[in-house]
Amino acid sequence: MAALDRSAEDVGNIVLLEHVNVTQPDQRLATLFYVSGLGLTRDPYLMVGLDNMWINIGRNQMHLPSREPQRVRGTIGLVLPDLGALKARFAKVAPQLEGTQFSWQDRGACVEASCPWGNRFRCHAPAPEFGPTELAMAYVEFDVPAGTTDGIARFYSGIMAAPASVAKRYGAPAADVRVGRNQHLYFTEAEATVPDWDGHHIQIYIADFSGPHRKLLERGLISMEANQHEWRFTNIVDPASDRLLYRLEHEVRSMKHPLYARPLVNRNPAQSNIGYLAGHDAFRGTF
Repeated sequence: MAALDRSAEDVGNIVLLEHVNVTQPDQRLATLFYVSGLGLTRDPYLMVGLDNMWINIGRNQMHLPSREPQRVRGTIGLVLPDLGALKARFAKVAPQLEGTQFSWQDRGACVEASCPWGNRFRCHAPAPEFGPTELAMAYVEFDVPAGTTDGIARFYSGIMAAPASVAKRYGAPAADVRVGRNQHLYFTEAEATVPDWDGHHIQIYIADFSGPHRKLLERGLISMEANQHEWRFTNIVDPASDRLLYRLEHEVRSMKHPLYARPLVNRNPAQSNIGYLAGHDAFRGTF
């Protein structure tokens, strides 16, 4: 029997990247892009008013509070079940999104898109590299300043207890932080100047809730003590020198949080009132 790579099954302390939070000013345009265009699902149970909307992506979400727009400094990577259907939907909504920053390009292996306020998405078809999923937020790739990736990898491995390494990604050095079963946070060095952080955040669940908290508290890096199940931090530093490398708010939750592993409703975007098929309303693929 061939030797098995047991390390490939290791799961680090960050067990799930659940959501990315960016504010946006217009739910109508957001619905056209995220629901009609990307084919995703607005959560039918929580945040159903006009001040916020949650968009379900398998087990993951986008949170979109209604305020002036924020932009992730990088690219959000999605796995979607049918890129052909995605391109048809984008072509259909494009006229209604004229005058915004919406755009999309067929790159062959993926489809790249920009939301009406400039947030960038890279949409992939299901593939072994993303694990057994057909609908997911597979990664978020952040643009970071040159010379920061080694320290960022040290931060996540040494403080957050997440497996992290540095390698080339699209020809540039990148810190690869492994999250849960098949998700990644990538921090890729950018040639251009990286914009200042505008307040957007990501939300993660961790298994060892107190260990990273203690290490961050010792460095004065806890930015919010939200409640028993949640704390936050913003500054990513090099543990070897405490030099500030990057700013990104992390909403950190324990696995005892009431929302952990909450089942999310995901629809079948191919279903319509024309040619309706009974029993096919829900997404039937794997998350």
